[in-house]
Amino acid sequence: MSNRLKGKSALVLGVAPGNIGEAIARRYVEHGARVLISGRRSEAVSSVAAALGVDWLSCDITSQAEVDGLVAESVKRLGGLDVGVNATGWGLLKPILEHSRSDLEMMNAIQFTGPFQYFQALLRNMTSGGSIIQISSVTATIMFENHAAYMGTKAGIDHVIRCIANEFGHHGIRANSIAPGGVADAPMSGGGLVHPGIAALYGREIPLRRSGVSADIADAALWLASDESSFVTGQVIHVSGGQTLRRNPSMAEIYGAAGGEQLPHQGALQ
Repeated sequence: MSNRLKGKSALVLGVAPGNIGEAIARRYVEHGARVLISGRRSEAVSSVAAALGVDWLSCDITSQAEVDGLVAESVKRLGGLDVGVNATGWGLLKPILEHSRSDLEMMNAIQFTGPFQYFQALLRNMTSGGSIIQISSVTATIMFENHAAYMGTKAGIDHVIRCIANEFGHHGIRANSIAPGGVADAPMSGGGLVHPGIAALYGREIPLRRSGVSADIADAALWLASDESSFVTGQVIHVSGGQTLRRNPSMAEIYGAAGGEQLPHQGALQ
């Protein structure tokens, strides 16, 4: 066990069994941090907390009262706050012309307004500086069909992260985004990536010739939480095997590779 985060306290929001948030929390615990985890579903969060031996609270990121309460209570329980991670998201796949007003309002609440208010709460409580980490997506940079609301809000909150880095650096606050590509062992994108034909399509577009896994993202989040990245702020760090050098497969290619097989749903909330 390493002590790269010894003495640091971390809040990870957006945790559920098997997702990126859990992988990040696990890595922080392994490296000596005091950790509190949170997510929408109490039963799911509590099961991860029991496995990791950490404290937990439930929180719906679309509720400002819950977000403010989560951060304030985390500060009390952890004795301060050095690291705040947002790993929430909603992977809605729907053509642009089929997006309803309610779809857009929900996406905005989960992926823009909610994170914005979470970051506000972190900034008010990180009185001795700290590291704010947003989990973004490669699709905030490169195209993917039927994903416009997801992509637009991820890109928007990435720019907010840059604003935080610019305006709060003199307070010792660092703010960065991590942009994964498809993560084969996470619920948000992993369903399709277990299909051999689809995995091969993505392998063609990724210079390192494999899909990402949660551990890849957790390693980047560990670095951003540690003092090793003390001069890094305002960045979107792509952890995608170089996929931004190429592209995402088209939906026609994906459905063709699946051979008409029904693919797992990729619109899960986390």
